[in-house]
Amino acid sequence: MSVENNKAVYAVPPADFDWAGLEDDKKAMAPGERERLEKAYEDTLSSISEKEVLMGTVVGMNKKEVVINIGYKSEGVVPLSEFRYKPDLAVGDQVEVYIEKQEDKSGQMIISHKTARVHNAWGKVNHAMETNEIITGYVKCRTKGGLIVDVFGIEAFLPGSQIDVKPIRDYDQFVGKNMEFKVVKINQEFKNVVVSHKALIEAELEAQKKQIISGLEKGQVLEGTVKNITSYGVFVDLGGVDGLIHITDLSWGRVSHPEEVVQLDAKINVVILDFDDEKKRIALGLKQLSAHPWDALSAEMNVGDKVKGKVMVITDYGAFVEVAPGVEGLLHVSEMSWSQHLRSPKDFLKEGQEIECQILNIDREERKMSLGMKQLAADPWADIEFKYPVGSRHTAKVRNFTHFGIFAELEEGVDGLIHISDLSWTKRIKHPSDFCKIGDDVEVQVLEVDKDNRRLSLGHKQVEENPWDVFAGTFTVGSVHEGTITGRNGNNFMVSLPYGVEGSVALKHLKKEDGSKANLEDKLPFKVLEFNGEARRIVLSHTRTFEEGDDSAELSPAAPKRAGRKSEEGAAGGQSLSVKSVNEKVEKSTLGDLSVLSDLKSAMETKERGGSKSKKKQSEEEEEDSAE
Repeated sequence: MSVENNKAVYAVPPADFDWAGLEDDKKAMAPGERERLEKAYEDTLSSISEKEVLMGTVVGMNKKEVVINIGYKSEGVVPLSEFRYKPDLAVGDQVEVYIEKQEDKSGQMIISHKTARVHNAWGKVNHAMETNEIITGYVKCRTKGGLIVDVFGIEAFLPGSQIDVKPIRDYDQFVGKNMEFKVVKINQEFKNVVVSHKALIEAELEAQKKQIISGLEKGQVLEGTVKNITSYGVFVDLGGVDGLIHITDLSWGRVSHPEEVVQLDAKINVVILDFDDEKKRIALGLKQLSAHPWDALSAEMNVGDKVKGKVMVITDYGAFVEVAPGVEGLLHVSEMSWSQHLRSPKDFLKEGQEIECQILNIDREERKMSLGMKQLAADPWADIEFKYPVGSRHTAKVRNFTHFGIFAELEEGVDGLIHISDLSWTKRIKHPSDFCKIGDDVEVQVLEVDKDNRRLSLGHKQVEENPWDVFAGTFTVGSVHEGTITGRNGNNFMVSLPYGVEGSVALKHLKKEDGSKANLEDKLPFKVLEFNGEARRIVLSHTRTFEEGDDSAELSPAAPKRAGRKSEEGAAGGQSLSVKSVNEKVEKSTLGDLSVLSDLKSAMETKERGGSKSKKKQSEEEEEDSAE
């Protein structure tokens, strides 16, 4: 039997074949002769066993199958797809096969070339790795990060980095090809094999590199091909050896990414800056092939000149501005504004912005330049004494707090200090944050101007009339006022009086008429023992309201001690009526209720003028009587 055109062809006996004679020969054969002949025939056949790997010879092929003779009574048939890794297979080639079954139902032997390869593959792979042998494999397909390769019938992984010495961007070009490899890694536990094609050519390149490096010289200009681009530089192939152009050596100007200067596979000229014979590292430069921008900077550019530039980089302390190709100057944050409160440069500028500056300093030898932006605007302190004279009132914005006051901005670059003692006439402020917030607008009055040191002293309480001038006529010594005990400081207690005024009372003066002591939050009448407007101090006593008689104990907003004189009584009575009328309207007034204080002062002044007119009229009448 033979195989032709994918069909089995059987031999046809001659037409005159004597079948009867054949049967007669069998009958006439001597006993034992048949067994002898069968044994002799079997001795001519190979002895095979199932699950065994043998070598066979290719005796026939078609488009789908391969017929292999292993010296047995029948040949085996193997699918041609199992020889995909070996496209040059031909009749007469020796191949290995695995005996799966000696005979099937139709008497056909079942063999497999693929199984035989896998059966022996691990032994061959381990031997190839031990001996550093070069093997051939078939690239089956592409996978993530590399290629799948058929080696000895098992699948091995070829990483993308091991395909070639240069980066490969198109893996599909290798699919379906036979390539030579070296086994570089085997994982016996997981049956993983890693191969490398790059390892085959590295040995050749190593000798080539040595030859190239031996001829290198610093300053030498070579042509190379851009092999790879990274964020920190560019790798250039110099013909078998790679060199690196650091990003700082690509251009004299500032480069954000190397792709702005070069492209992959581009041919460029580079200069050798340095190289290491042992580590075989070569440092290359591209910008060194052109003149330094500072050398080409115009000699007419001097300190004080106005220049236009582009903001390249913004840092915490300022910005770098390119005033000419490759020439940058530093614009410090303190030179961006006349304001003494340093802010972030990002509050003034943005990267890529075109601005105008003034050259403050230029050092051509050190290649450094300092720029200023505020110098292009008028200095607000130049005529500060005319813009903000002492005594003038303005609206300022709160910019910052300190423990001793508030820094308020009158305009960009002009700040002043409001001392904590100049915030309020009546309130004792522990910290400025208790009085206002950053960003608030406050009314201020200029108290002092120091042009040389760029300092302004401001006051907030000065924009209103000093209420203590009015209180002097209200909280006279001996007058009695109702107050509430609000706190304690040592042996003294704080008392809240009308109009937002605070007074102090000693512990011994808190004795009540029944002999008990007053407590916090008690609302009691208090007599004024001392009034000091300059020190803003009022000393009170509750005990004196009942110890010195009915008149002194009488609860009145402003009741001076009566001495029996009618003129003083009239004046005091008028003042008492004015204060009483105000107190009837306002039980609890604050510092903001200055209109109440103004009304109180006006009422007192009216009464005083009225009393003066009465005295004058009385004096005139007495003169007329004496004249008559």
